[in-house]
Amino acid sequence: MSQDIEHVKCLIIGSGPAGYTAAIYASRADLKPVMYTGLLAGGQLTQTTDVENYPGYPEGIMGPEMMENFRKQAERLGTDIRFGYVSSVDFSSLPHKVVVDEHKTITADTVIISTGASAKWLGLESEQKYSGFGVSACATCDGFFFKGEDVAIVGAGDTAAEEATYLAKLCRKVTMIVRRNEFRASKAMMHRVLNTPNIEILYNTETKEIVGDGQSVTGVTVVNNVTNEETTLKVQGFFVAIGHHPNTEIFRDWIHMDETGYIKTTPGSTTTNVEGVFCCGDAQDHIYRQAVTAAGSGCMAAIDAERYLAAKEHVVTA
Repeated sequence: MSQDIEHVKCLIIGSGPAGYTAAIYASRADLKPVMYTGLLAGGQLTQTTDVENYPGYPEGIMGPEMMENFRKQAERLGTDIRFGYVSSVDFSSLPHKVVVDEHKTITADTVIISTGASAKWLGLESEQKYSGFGVSACATCDGFFFKGEDVAIVGAGDTAAEEATYLAKLCRKVTMIVRRNEFRASKAMMHRVLNTPNIEILYNTETKEIVGDGQSVTGVTVVNNVTNEETTLKVQGFFVAIGHHPNTEIFRDWIHMDETGYIKTTPGSTTTNVEGVFCCGDAQDHIYRQAVTAAGSGCMAAIDAERYLAAKEHVVTA
């Protein structure tokens, strides 16, 4: 194994709105950031179509185009953007050690984690076929496109219940597909769902196939797991709300996380329990999960990293 070692002042792990915004601010602070994009350069937004809720785009913008603009801006300001993935980290001492693509070692004075989170999917081929064309994992992001239409949402927890009530304000009818004969959601969320007249709940029901015309979703075939009866619902949108998993596994031995793997940061900042390591975006945000909030936290992470380094450089000794 070759000993390919490089030292950087600021290493950004992961791209997307959080990582690219951190890169923009870190570049302007002369931290000379190096970014490794991860295997999905640009993050989740590269897998979406229209983005209409990000400020500054009155006509909306396609997700991949938006992320390309983020990348170009970060590069223009001086970020060294590299395609590659971080395979392991060692945060036991300063500078921090990060191994890229299992062979190259980077030592870094500061590390900004912006690895994001991935939606959990059902695993259907048709689900991926129509992803962005009627299939979504974010009602807040995409519900607007189904105004006045019929949609279905799969899930039984608080997230599914919250997204169903959100969709009910926009859509003509929302059908909730619940695998068991009860919700996992809190009583308060259940009460809200049960008291929303245009939400119908199908208990003991599982999704078999998403139906479409080759262009967009036209329905969903479901099966009752007690009676084995199949039904095809006519819907124009299909939302998956069975949770997200943060892309944080490689940091588990070093960084404090909650029980589901979201990185814990100090309230009001992006600092973690490890000196010089900061986290932004969906890797630490299980509540909002929006591009604009991710970008905001990316700005915070770069400022936190710059202030940390400045404090280290100007230590006053007695």
